[in-house]
This record gives sequence, C-alpha cells and structure tokens, in this order.
Amino acid sequence: MNKLPIIQKTYDLVKYYVPILNRLPRDHKFVLGDRIITGLYDLLEGLITAKYTKEKLNLLSSLNGKLNILRYQTRLLLDFELISTKLGLTH
Repeated sequence: MNKLPIIQKTYDLVKYYVPILNRLPRDHKFVLGDRIITGLYDLLEGLITAKYTKEKLNLLSSLNGKLNILRYQTRLLLDFELISTKLGLTH
C-alpha cells in the first residue's frame, strides 16, 4: 500500500494547532476555533479514507476545498491578531 506523507503531516498539524485553538479567547474559541478544529479532523479523516479508496479524485477534490476553507479561517485568526506566525498565540 502506498504511503501518503500528507496523512502524517496533517496529523502533526492537528497535534500542533488544536492546543493553540483551545487557548483562543472565549468569543472566538467556540465559533472560529471549533470550526477549524472540526475542519482539521475532517481533513485528516478524509485523507485516511482516500488512502483506501479506489476513486480518490473526487474525494481529494472535496478535501482541497476544505483545505482552502481552513486557510481562510487561519488568515482570519491572523487578521484578528489572535495568533502569531512566530509563537502561535498572541495573548
């Protein structure tokens, strides 16, 4: 079976990012933070599923859209100055 390094990288991202999101201020943690966490877990689950699926293209295309949403959500955290590119959390 082919290894997909993206699965390990996504797993590492979840491990790194979730604790940061859990430290967001309350008004952002339960809206944007929870959406990002759910999106990260959905992405990881989808990649693992794609590894064992014959028809990968449609699933990976859908996951690409989810990844793009995660990018925009992360940009919102940066624009709201809730996270820093250096240390994770600004507060």
